[in-house]
Amino acid sequence: MQNKIKAIFFDLDGTLLDSAPDFVITLNQLADEYNHPRVSEEEIRQTVSDGARALTTLLFNLKVDEAGFEERRQRLLDIYYEHMGKYCILFDGMFELIENIKSEKLFWGIITNKPYRFAESIVDNLLLPCPPNLLICPDHVARAKPDPEALILACNKVGCLPQEAIYVGDHKRDIDCGISAGSKTIAVSFGYIHESDDINQWHADYIAHHSNEIWPIVKQHL
Repeated sequence: MQNKIKAIFFDLDGTLLDSAPDFVITLNQLADEYNHPRVSEEEIRQTVSDGARALTTLLFNLKVDEAGFEERRQRLLDIYYEHMGKYCILFDGMFELIENIKSEKLFWGIITNKPYRFAESIVDNLLLPCPPNLLICPDHVARAKPDPEALILACNKVGCLPQEAIYVGDHKRDIDCGISAGSKTIAVSFGYIHESDDINQWHADYIAHHSNEIWPIVKQHL
């Protein structure tokens, strides 16, 4: 007998939130400051979920241990801090999905690898039908995703078993986190997926191609 779902947790960037526009503005400004050619929006979208180091490498073609890398990464973060939240929006249909979640009195929350100093401000300023029950960032755990620690912590905080939760994400590490914790997983194909990735090989329980496909999946487990 399957467990009745009590909580739905989301990754932030590329799952709940289309934050790529903030990073496009950031990387364009960074490129201009260094008199360096810009990269395309599509390349940025494919790399956003991999974090600031990957974006720095994308723009400058530098490795982490090369001279100038850390200076540029720090400047990227400083510029992003100025622009974050100004251009990002919820993915189409996410507002209604959260309304449905709350109408069923389910817990919902965000589990992200984005540092808390960025994520808190962005989430606080999102137009949401109701605030999340929790926000879990790398600052709150010893091991970030794909380790299941953050998801297990989230379940503990709302008082459910991992088997009573669904985790939704746009990256293999999200799905690995959910599988390791013992939760149901939904991979979303509308997120920031690199062209070399095959979402069908992530072994998620479900794949959603639009946010309006998520609620029918959740309803199966109520």
